[in-house]
Amino acid sequence: MSSSPSCSTCLDAPAGALADAAPTPAPPAAEPTEARWAAVASMALGVFGLVTAEFLPASLLTAMASDLRVSDGAAGQAVTVTALVAAVAAPSLPLLTRRIDRRWVMLAFTVMLVLSNALSAIASNLPTLLVARVALGVALGGFWSMSAALAMRLVPASLFARAMSFILTGVSVATVCAAPIGAWMGDLWGWRSAFIAAGGISLITLAVQLVALPALPPRDNPNLKVLGELLRRPPVRVALLAVLLVISGHFAGFTYIRPLMEQVTHLSVATITAVLLGYGVGGFFGNFVGGWIAGRSERQAIVAGGAVIAVLAATLLVAGQSAAITAVAVTLWGFAFGAFPVGFQTWIVRAAPDQAEGAGGLLVAAFQIAIASGAIFGGIMVDHVGALGGPAFALAALTLGTLLTLRHGPRPTSAA
Repeated sequence: MSSSPSCSTCLDAPAGALADAAPTPAPPAAEPTEARWAAVASMALGVFGLVTAEFLPASLLTAMASDLRVSDGAAGQAVTVTALVAAVAAPSLPLLTRRIDRRWVMLAFTVMLVLSNALSAIASNLPTLLVARVALGVALGGFWSMSAALAMRLVPASLFARAMSFILTGVSVATVCAAPIGAWMGDLWGWRSAFIAAGGISLITLAVQLVALPALPPRDNPNLKVLGELLRRPPVRVALLAVLLVISGHFAGFTYIRPLMEQVTHLSVATITAVLLGYGVGGFFGNFVGGWIAGRSERQAIVAGGAVIAVLAATLLVAGQSAAITAVAVTLWGFAFGAFPVGFQTWIVRAAPDQAEGAGGLLVAAFQIAIASGAIFGGIMVDHVGALGGPAFALAALTLGTLLTLRHGPRPTSAA
C-alpha cells in the first residue's frame, strides 16, 4: 500500500491465567491536553520510510534480478518475505513488547528499517536481500499494529482523526515518490543507490524520533483469545476473504508491472519512470476520492475500485503492447487502488464494532498475507507464462473479490 491500513491490536487482557501472567496495567492516564505535533510528524516520517522501502523492489525489479542473477519472479519474493513477516509481526509484537516503553519500541522499529536498507544496498545475493527484507517486515508489521493506539496518546481525542490523517500522508507521499524516483535513481546510479537514499531517510527519521517522541509507558495487555473469537464471526471472515482476493490481485499486477512495461510494451527506463510517476500521482488523488466514496458506502468504494482495476488488467492483457494504453491504464490503476485502504478499514470496523482494535489487527495481517500471495502467485505466473502473468492473476483475483464484496459487502442500515 502500501499501501497497508493503520490500526492497533492492543486489547484488554481477560481475568484469569493470562491476567496473572501479564504485568499490572498502569493506571488510566488522563487524555492529552496538548497535541504533540512534532511526535506525530516523526511517525509520518516513519510511515514514509517504511512504505518507500517496502515497495522499492517493484520499480527496480528487473535490475535487481539481473544483478543478483535470479529470475524476475524470484526477485519479486523480496516483496513476499516482507509481507509474510509483517503479517506475523502485526498481531504478535504488541504481546512480545508489552512491558517496554512504546517510545523505545518505535525507535527499535526505525533502527531495523535503517539496518534493512543498509543490508539491501550491499546484498550480493538473493538470500542476503531476503534477510534484509525480513528485518523490514518486522518493523513494518510492528509499526502498523501500534500506530493508531500511539496517536491516541499524542493528541486530544478531538484531534485524533487529524493526527491519523497527518501520519497517513506518509503513505500518499511515498506512493507518489518511491516508484518513479527509485526507477530514476536505479537507471542513473544502479538499483543499490535507491536503497542508500532510503537508508538516509530512515537515519533522519531516527534522529527526529529520538528528539520528538515522548516516553510512552505500556498500558494495555494484548489478548490473543479475542482474535480467535473474531475469526469465528462470519462478517469478519467475509471481509478478510475479500481483502485476500482484492489486495493479492492488485499486488500481483503492481509488483510485476515493470517487467510488463519492459518486455511487452518495450518502454525505455525514462518512460517507465514517467509512467510510475503517473501511477503515484493517481494513487495520491485516489486516496482522497476513495476515502470520500467510502465515507458514504465502503461497499461501493471497494466494488468500484475492484471493477476498474479488473477492467484495466484485462486491457493490459489485450493491448499492453501500446505505450499510450499502458500509460493510461497504469495511472488509472493507481487511482482506483485508493478506494481500498479506507474501504476495507471501515468494513472491518463495521463487522466488529465491539472489538475494533482486534479486528484492525487482523486486517493488517490479512493485507500483508494478500501482498505476499500476490507476489508469490504473480511471480509464478510471470516465470511460466511471461510478463502478462501479473495482470492475468490480477484479473482473476479482483473479479472474484469484487463479486464477493458486491454480494456480501456491508450495506446501509436502512437497506438491511
